[in-house]
Amino acid sequence: MISFLRELWAYLRGRKKYWLIPAFVIMALLGALIVLSQGSAVAPFIYTIF
Repeated sequence: MISFLRELWAYLRGRKKYWLIPAFVIMALLGALIVLSQGSAVAPFIYTIF
């Protein structure tokens, strides 16, 4: 996983595509929210947000 992040950072830095960083961060946070909400007591509250 570390090598993937290192390659991604090298790509973003080399191509000067720094504007993609917020998109990746938001996708990672939403993915983590979905994974953590599966089977938890918080799930009904998260589903009402969307």
